[in-house]
Formats: sequence, C-alpha cells, structure tokens
Amino acid sequence: MKIRNHRLIQDDGSSFPYQASPNKGGALQPRWLVMHYTAGGGAEGSIRWLVDPLAKASAHLVIGRDGGITQLVPFNVVAWHAGASSWQGVSGLNQYSIGIELDNVGRLEHIAGKWVSPLKIVVPDDQVRVANHKNDAPGTPPSGWQTYTPEQIDAAFRVAQVLIAQYELQDLIGHDDIAPGRKNDPGPDFPMASLRGRLYGRQSDADLPVLISAAALNVRAGPGAEHAILPGSPIPAGTRARALEQSGLWWKVDVLDEVNGVMDLVGWCHGRYLRAA
Repeated sequence: MKIRNHRLIQDDGSSFPYQASPNKGGALQPRWLVMHYTAGGGAEGSIRWLVDPLAKASAHLVIGRDGGITQLVPFNVVAWHAGASSWQGVSGLNQYSIGIELDNVGRLEHIAGKWVSPLKIVVPDDQVRVANHKNDAPGTPPSGWQTYTPEQIDAAFRVAQVLIAQYELQDLIGHDDIAPGRKNDPGPDFPMASLRGRLYGRQSDADLPVLISAAALNVRAGPGAEHAILPGSPIPAGTRARALEQSGLWWKVDVLDEVNGVMDLVGWCHGRYLRAA
C-alpha cells in the first residue's frame, strides 16, 4: 500500500474504501500515530457513527476484524479522535496525530457466566483475554478484554509502516497513553511494544513488556494447542516471562526464571492465562 494525495492506496493503484466524515478540523501537523478501539459492535456500525455529525468524533482509519480498512479523513486533516489529551508536553493531540480505530469492544465484565461489554455485547470465551490494564490501580482485579485478530494486527502494522515513512511520525502510542485517566484503548491485548519494536527497532529487551502467568501454564513450540509442549512445562502460576511477539490469542515468551529445572525456556503460551506484571 502507499499514500497519494493523503489517501491510502492499494498496491494496484485503487483506493481503499472511503467514507468522508464531517467530524474534522483544519490542517494537521502529524507527529504521532495513535491507536484506539471502537468499543462498538462491528466495523460497519462504528463507521456509520463516526461519519454522523452527532458523533462529534472521527478517525483517519477504521480497521475491521477481517483486516479491512476504511478511510474517513485525509491524513493532512485533523480528525477528532483524541479528545482531551497530552503527550511529551504537547496538549490537544488531535492537532498532532493520525488516529486509527480498530473494531474491538474493549474491556469486559464476567456476568452470569458470559463476557459482556459496557454496550451489552456478549463476546465468546475464545475471543477473551483476562488481564489488568497497565493504568489500573494496584490491587485492581483483572478484566476481560476482547482479543484482536491476526488480520487486524497485520493491517495495523502495514498501515503504520506507510504512515511513519510518509509523515515521519515520531512514535506509535495508544489513547490510553495520551489520556490515561480517561481512556483504556487499545488495551492490554494490543501488542504495542512488539509493533513499536518492529517499526522503530528496540534499544534493549527492557523495552518489551513482562507478563505473569495467572495459572499453571504449558509452554508450546508454536502458537496453538496442536504444537508440542516444551520441557519445563507447565510453568507455575506467578512465573514471570518477557513478551516477545503475539499471534492471535498466543504470546511468544521468554521465561525469566528457572522453572522445573529448565533455564532459557522460550515458547508460546495462551494469552488468556497471562497478565501484565
């Protein structure tokens, strides 16, 4: 993909779907790329809302769970996605950032045996990761979070590559970074550190997040239950591991402690049983 006249263009020269939002401002001075989740019930519904004048909100792009991309605002125009926000001494990030919304309902409550969003959307168990948000107060019980799909993460990465190159964006950040007391998106399932490392390079392993196992957990040779269980499994509850990359619901981790007599254990664990340290 590429950018032409501040519109996202496919490799064959055709434009990605475009639905113009009236919820926009003046000329944009892009410095950062900000990731969000929609908190809605589907990409189409979220797009309809973001192009409605009553919403008074928009984004430059919406990425569906199938990886489909729709543009709402040109990249040289302010979109209303950040609200009250600040980053690195700069306030009002709408003026200085490109915003991407990913179709995801966000934080979930466990009610009557089901995972339910604030909009009463029920999410299947196999799309839920249980984790604390990085901005949760100490002692806060973990919540459920709808997981992102591999197609979404791949689309987000490819779009970010193009935008960073075209507009020389300084960093990839979340809405929860620029409005931490107010917003939770994109939440703990979005692989921010992994994507940032792939896009900008890492200074050291210290830049990668540390996860803790919430239960005894098998470490496997690949991202799925069909892969072999590695020696040293299961790791005990409370084991620390550094997150290396994500594939759907699975995380590749480097176990930081010796477990069951095995050192340097690196493999894949299901994200449902991992939480942020």
